[in-house]
Amino acid sequence: MAKRKSQPNESKKDIIKTLIKEYGIQSAGDIQEALKDLLGETLKEMLQSEMTEHLGYDEYERSENKNSRNGTKSKTVRSNYGNLEIDIPQDRESSFEPKIIGKRKKDLYGVEEKIIAMYARGLSTRQISEQVEDIYGFDVSEGFISNITDRLLPQIKEWQQRPLSEIYPVVFIDAIHYSVRIEGVVKKAAVYVVLGINMDGIKEVLGLYVGDNESSKYWLSVLNELKNRGVRDIFIVCADGLSGIKESIETSFPKTEYQLCIVHLIRNTLKYVRDKEKRNLAIDLKSIYHAPNEQVAYNNLDNIANKWKDKYPNAMKRWHKNWDAICPIFKFSQSLRKIIYTTNAIESLNSTYRRLNRSRSVFPNDISLLKALYLSTLEATKKWDKPVNNWGKVLSELEIFYEDRISE
Repeated sequence: MAKRKSQPNESKKDIIKTLIKEYGIQSAGDIQEALKDLLGETLKEMLQSEMTEHLGYDEYERSENKNSRNGTKSKTVRSNYGNLEIDIPQDRESSFEPKIIGKRKKDLYGVEEKIIAMYARGLSTRQISEQVEDIYGFDVSEGFISNITDRLLPQIKEWQQRPLSEIYPVVFIDAIHYSVRIEGVVKKAAVYVVLGINMDGIKEVLGLYVGDNESSKYWLSVLNELKNRGVRDIFIVCADGLSGIKESIETSFPKTEYQLCIVHLIRNTLKYVRDKEKRNLAIDLKSIYHAPNEQVAYNNLDNIANKWKDKYPNAMKRWHKNWDAICPIFKFSQSLRKIIYTTNAIESLNSTYRRLNRSRSVFPNDISLLKALYLSTLEATKKWDKPVNNWGKVLSELEIFYEDRISE
């Protein structure tokens, strides 16, 4: 049975009739203007009540309190009905702290938080400005939006410099590319994501690094920064063949093993293979990284290279050339290998970052990109409070392989 809608009581009807007469309401737009005016008057009365409570006496009462009312100060606030001019009561001692509209608050309905949320989804300042005008009915400039998001910069700096754990069993380094306007020219900028798994098996984004060319010097500065933030040891660094990364790891963390990312290696191998043959070669490649030990894996590599050399003579050259950076995984169990070679940990994070490319084709500068990446990181890592799969088993294995380093 359908629920009967409640009818307005007589008191409400009288109020509605009075409003219609008072404001000459003839359209939905008139209703909006009336509500806007009522909101302003309501806020004014509430502020006066707050001042009375603060001073301890009504406006025209006598009191022994030395503090007293001292006029008002006009303030523009944003609301669902547009901008409102509100007179904020003042007191002689300037000790009045209004609750309904704080001293630095200019937003009644969380518009600033919504702007930041839209920025996190990759919307440009122009798109956000249009959205705010459509939804809330007032205009905000692109400069205003930039100013709001710029408030994140101290927070980002603090996040970038926060202390880290002493030991990270596994650290992933990967790159994502964005279009950024640099000195008036649109260029591709690389963002390097450093993701760690700590001793509790919890994933952490250790840092985001925008731009700069890959080199031993660059990677050494990144790794030294991690050390300066408290990282004493990393057991395994998993990365694609980034220029200079191997040499930098050997210098900064000499005991750390460099593991070439198997997923990237497979993608690069299949890149130039005909579509109808990719599946068969991918199955063959699995026999390498699923092999029970290094010797079997290398024999399988040779067999695969011979099998495909007539069609794709260069397909397996990278595997042979980088074998010293591929082979570390073969001493580990499948549980630990899976964490390293699947890179699921960082791929899911990267999918969040890639959404920014779909929302915005070009970022106006590096700072704008960093702000969007930081907000995306906060969103992506909200649920990172549980260890990765089979962490108990993996940790037991790590404690055997790296016993001396864990106990240092």
